[in-house]
Amino acid sequence: MNIVFFDGVCNLCNGAVNFLIDHDAKQRLRFASLQSEAGQAVLQKYGLPQHQYESFLLLKGDRLYQKSDAALEVARLLGGMWTGFYVFKLVPRFLRDAVYSWVARNRYRWFGKNSSCRMPTPELRGRFV
Repeated sequence: MNIVFFDGVCNLCNGAVNFLIDHDAKQRLRFASLQSEAGQAVLQKYGLPQHQYESFLLLKGDRLYQKSDAALEVARLLGGMWTGFYVFKLVPRFLRDAVYSWVARNRYRWFGKNSSCRMPTPELRGRFV
């Protein structure tokens, strides 16, 4: 199972989840907020901070991807034209992650934040962990 963990109060992150739901034709992805029990358990298991949500994560089997690696792996899972973004793996990770971290640090200022985590609609509840 492939689970995308995201900051549930971040508007940019919620927009990304909406995009992924709309473009994941084969429904390969499941979702959980980092603030949820499942999100907290993954953060704890992999020794990551449990109250700082600076990256969305992709749990693919037992392997955890973070930052730009997570984004590129998700693009590959979407298939179709989205796999073309995987070419950015040729860019050194420290450069990719520097850009990712810059956006992550500014995401609340640029895109805002909600006071509570996203709640899936009844139609989408099965896609959330």
